[in-house]
Amino acid sequence: MIDLLVEPMGYEFMRRALLVVAASGVAGALLSCWLVHMGWSLMGDAVSHAVLPGVVIAALTGIPFAVGALVAALVAVALIGGVRESGTVREDAAMGIVFTALFSLGLVLIARFPSGQDLHSILFGSVLGVPDPVLVQVLAVSAFTVIVLLAFRRDLIMVAFDRLHAHTLGLRTRALTGLLLATLATATVAGVQSVGVILVVATLIIPGATAQLLADTMRGTMILAVVVALAGGLTGLYAGYYADLPPGPVVVLAQAAIFTAAQLFAPRRGVIPRAAAGARARRSGMMTA
Repeated sequence: MIDLLVEPMGYEFMRRALLVVAASGVAGALLSCWLVHMGWSLMGDAVSHAVLPGVVIAALTGIPFAVGALVAALVAVALIGGVRESGTVREDAAMGIVFTALFSLGLVLIARFPSGQDLHSILFGSVLGVPDPVLVQVLAVSAFTVIVLLAFRRDLIMVAFDRLHAHTLGLRTRALTGLLLATLATATVAGVQSVGVILVVATLIIPGATAQLLADTMRGTMILAVVVALAGGLTGLYAGYYADLPPGPVVVLAQAAIFTAAQLFAPRRGVIPRAAAGARARRSGMMTA
């Protein structure tokens, strides 16, 4: 068993992949607690798809991958806010319009400038082929995301649970919301290298959604979300190595499997425990009658 765990780490590319999966996983997991609680899952989906043109332009011009993706993510957030503030369409429609337009722009750029573009690695990640510059970028944006979320966690939690009350307490709710959107951009940039543009939204939602089934406090939810992300990341990385499968999709499948188990067996919120409790209540009612 020990040999099965140690052998893959004898390769440099696996150690790099482990660093990327762990760093991006922790950043995405912490952020997912806010995204799920605030109902921002669609925002995460929108921003993750919208980074595609930034990634392509970065590859064409030679600028750092993270810079291109981060600029595209921030542009997406600004455009969504602008369309929403115009009052002509609903927020979900604004997200749908912006992310599909930017994603299509990325596909057009890949078709127009095909040289040097690996569509598969952009869409589904290339965690096993991470060069030094990209590794540094992923670690940097992941660290920024984690530090910001932990440093401002009390204020961000207040905004997430009761925005009006937070405003009356003197918190700068608009600035805090902007800060949360900035971390969404950086967490997306980190996750794209791990699982790709298509699947990164899963790492921004599944850990938080799973943890909410098991924890009663935000602190507990954040801890469990990180555990889910790391467990899914490690399982996916090792399963991909031994089964000769692309690690990105396997990481997402592993996290989805953990969510399914929590959905079924979570002590108080799982489907099966709630069904059992309902059956016991009905039997008790019949005996009383």
